[in-house]
Amino acid sequence: MKKYLIVIALCLTLGLAPFTPEPHIFGKIRWILGGAHGMGFMDWWDTIQHGAPWAVLIYLIVQDGLKRFRKTNR
Repeated sequence: MKKYLIVIALCLTLGLAPFTPEPHIFGKIRWILGGAHGMGFMDWWDTIQHGAPWAVLIYLIVQDGLKRFRKTNR
């Protein structure tokens, strides 16, 4: 449970910063979904930095879900 608290704190701080006018990662995702025209190396790097905490959170959720699934099917 402690690992989730740390990762959620990272998601809410680094993963969403800067908060105004909108969370940065949302703008980057929209840009990528729109074709990523004009994105340079620094934009991609910025996306990786802001997206990393979210990727770790998804990984932990899937990992714990698979563990529970395997326990119930034994």
